[in-house]
Amino acid sequence: MKPVIALVGRPNVGKSTLFNQMTRSRDALVADFAGLTRDRQYGSAHYEGQDWLVIDTGGLTGERGGIEALMEDQAWLAVEEADLIAFLVDGRAGLTAADQQIAAELRRAGKPVLLAVNKTDGVDEHEVQAEFYALGMGEPAFIAASHGRGIGGMWEQLAEMLPPELTAEAGEGPENLGTTVALVGRPNVGKSTLTNRLLGEARVLAFDQPGTTRDSIKIPFEREGRPYTLIDTAGVRRRSRVGEAIEKFSIVKTLQAIEEANVVILILDAHVGITDQDQHLLGFINERGRALVIAVNKWDGLESDMRDRISQEIERKLGFINFAEIHRISALHGTGVGHLFESVDQAYAAATRSISTNALTRTLQRAVEQHQPPLVHGRRIRLRYAHQGGSNPPIIVIHGKQTNRLPGHYHRYLESYFRREYELKGTPIRIEFRTDSNPYEGKLDRRTPLQKVKQKKAEGRRRSHSRDPRKG
Repeated sequence: MKPVIALVGRPNVGKSTLFNQMTRSRDALVADFAGLTRDRQYGSAHYEGQDWLVIDTGGLTGERGGIEALMEDQAWLAVEEADLIAFLVDGRAGLTAADQQIAAELRRAGKPVLLAVNKTDGVDEHEVQAEFYALGMGEPAFIAASHGRGIGGMWEQLAEMLPPELTAEAGEGPENLGTTVALVGRPNVGKSTLTNRLLGEARVLAFDQPGTTRDSIKIPFEREGRPYTLIDTAGVRRRSRVGEAIEKFSIVKTLQAIEEANVVILILDAHVGITDQDQHLLGFINERGRALVIAVNKWDGLESDMRDRISQEIERKLGFINFAEIHRISALHGTGVGHLFESVDQAYAAATRSISTNALTRTLQRAVEQHQPPLVHGRRIRLRYAHQGGSNPPIIVIHGKQTNRLPGHYHRYLESYFRREYELKGTPIRIEFRTDSNPYEGKLDRRTPLQKVKQKKAEGRRRSHSRDPRKG
């Protein structure tokens, strides 16, 4: 599992700026879940061989009413999800009473905390050092997030604080767990019920209460002699704790499960239809290149007109995921569940398939013969050969001339052609284009105007001389 770090602190101390620095992008948001992203944003980060999940939170104000209270709740839920906390304070404003209150709450949370003193550009660190040492949180990291100063040192301190079981080295030499299948979806769509149905026993707590699960649980098992590992996103939880939690949807665990999975089974609730959360999850699964199977649960309880409406909604809203097999099931009664793993096996085989360069190039030539690339300034875009650049998802690299000018519709045509040719069902395909280098590119004409005139005259004399047989 990726380590999770939460960025917390008062409003306007620079959490979002630091988030962008750590994720190396201003659009590094990877999960846009309605009702949550106002206060929690999730991004991927990488430092010295270690992958992380970073959570940006809303400012902690101490307010106990209205939207501020909800923002507070979301920030503290991020603390609960995280393995490490980066507590940001403002070096220019100095230590405030609100900072002291947040520090006291973080100590009670029992998580490793790194104090990050931001906005230190133009500030004498020695002057503010003693003030923040008074919080009793160890050696602070002094940074200027807006300029990227001190971020590397902060990462070093965070890496040192990481528990050994979460370091990249601890994960070396993984055991063979077969095909890893993650069950993901909104609360109360039937993930745990489907887990128990697939396993044939009550391995996971399941009852009609949103948010019954809290952590992901991995369950190795065999089916028809093949090994699998099933990840139920959100794991077992004691009944006595169910009513106490504010959290209804553990995004971190879901994102981690998707990252780890070979194949994702996304579960939709037929009674609710396709929500914004479902579409955001689908977008993330597709962006991460995961093989996908869609299970529309609770189908047997629908009237025929409702089934027609949901089928139309699926066709309209899931058009961008046209590669995934869709199953109408009932996890509770077992209807349609038996065919899920046929699609899982098919998707995994497609995602990990190896195709030779000769085969891909021949397929490219046939595709071009059937539908030529467009003309650009009167010249045809040439596609010469193709090879495989990776798998899970399959990456097909196409080389040629002016490939950067290929329109989107031709890109989609080639993707559909390769998918149909090799029966790549259940997995996204990535097609990358490489334009052949121009041997004259970068060779600038550095002659002066006078040199150009002299050379032109000399070339004219040579041509005249070669045409006159009396000369020479």
